[in-house]
Amino acid sequence: MDEKFDIQSYLARGVENIVSGALRATLKDPRESAFMVRFAAASRKASQRRAEAEKAGEHIPPFLIASITSACNLHCAGCYSRCNHATVDAEPVRQLTDDEWLSLFRQAEELGVSFILLAGGEPMLRRGVLEAAGKLPDIIFPIFTNGTYMDEGYFRLFDACRNLIPVLSIEGGRAETDQRRGAGIYDTQIANMDALHEKGLLFGASVTVTTQNVDEAVSPAFIDALADRGCKLVIYVEYVPVTSESRELAPGEPERVRLRDGIARLREQVPEVVFVSFPGDEKSSGGCIAAGRGFFHINSHGGAEPCPFSPYSDVNVRDTSLRRALTSPLFNALREGELLADDHAGGCVLFEKRDAVEALLKR
Repeated sequence: MDEKFDIQSYLARGVENIVSGALRATLKDPRESAFMVRFAAASRKASQRRAEAEKAGEHIPPFLIASITSACNLHCAGCYSRCNHATVDAEPVRQLTDDEWLSLFRQAEELGVSFILLAGGEPMLRRGVLEAAGKLPDIIFPIFTNGTYMDEGYFRLFDACRNLIPVLSIEGGRAETDQRRGAGIYDTQIANMDALHEKGLLFGASVTVTTQNVDEAVSPAFIDALADRGCKLVIYVEYVPVTSESRELAPGEPERVRLRDGIARLREQVPEVVFVSFPGDEKSSGGCIAAGRGFFHINSHGGAEPCPFSPYSDVNVRDTSLRRALTSPLFNALREGELLADDHAGGCVLFEKRDAVEALLKR
C-alpha cells in the first residue's frame, strides 16, 4: 500500500463532497436546507475531531455500517446477508437492544463519525433503534430499506428527525427490481417515493449494480424518473458474488469503468441529486477502505467486522468500547498489512481473499 497516500485527507474530501452535494440538493426545501446547514457545521467539527485523533496516532473513519437486525421479510436473489447467515428466518436471538444501539451511536458521535448506514435484514423492523438514531441530529443515518414497512408512523418520524433518510432499494425498472426482490416491490417503492415527495421528506435510492443492470442504473431515463419523484440521493452498491453461481453478476473492470464514467456524467447533468458509489474506485483511495480505514461494520449481535461482505470478528461492542473495537487485532492486521491493497476480481477484496482473512483471525 502506498505510504504517501493520505487516507484522512481523502476521506475528509469525500465527506465534504457529500455534504456540499446534499446542501445543493435541498436548496428549494427550507426545512431540509436548514437541517443540512446545521449538519454541515457538525460535520466540520467531526472532521476536526478525526484530524486531531489522527495527529495523536488514532485513525477514526467517518462512516459506520450498522446491521441492526437479522430479520427480513424478503428473499432477494443473491442476498449476501442470507448467504453469510447474517439474515435468517428464525426469530432473532441476543441482538443488541435499542439502548445498546443508542449507546453505540453516542460513542460514534464522540469519536467523530458523521454517517451511520442502517442496514439489516430489514432495518424498519427495529423502529425503536430508528427512534434512538433520531436523537442524534449531528449524525446522518441513511436507512437501507425494502420499503414494505413504510407507514404513517415512519413518515411522522422522518418529518420530526431530518437526520433519518430512507434509502429505497430499487434495481432499475419493474422487471429488474421484481426479478431480484420479489413481485410488487417496484410498485411498493414507487408508491413510497411518491408519498415521501408529497410530504416534503428527503429520501434516496440504492441500486445494486450487476453486469445485467449497470447501463440502466446510470441511464438518464432511470435517474430522471427518480429525480422527478423527488429523490435526492442515489447510492450504487457493486454486487459481490456471494456464491460461485452468482459470480457472473459481479461487475468486472469494463462494467466498473462504465459505472464510474456514468456517475461522473450524472454528477454534471443532474446536480440536484447526490451520487455515491460503494465500494467505488479503490485505486483512488489507496485500496479497500474497510476494517476502519474508511468504514467498518457492526452486526446485529454486536460483532465488529471489517465489512458486511467480510463477516469476521474478534471483538464484540458488548464487551468493549467502540474505540477499542476499532483497534482489534484483526482490524490492525488488515490495516497494517497489504491485503486491503491486493488485486482482486470481484467488488470486494476481503470477500475474494477470505481465506487470508480467516488465517489472520486464527493467528
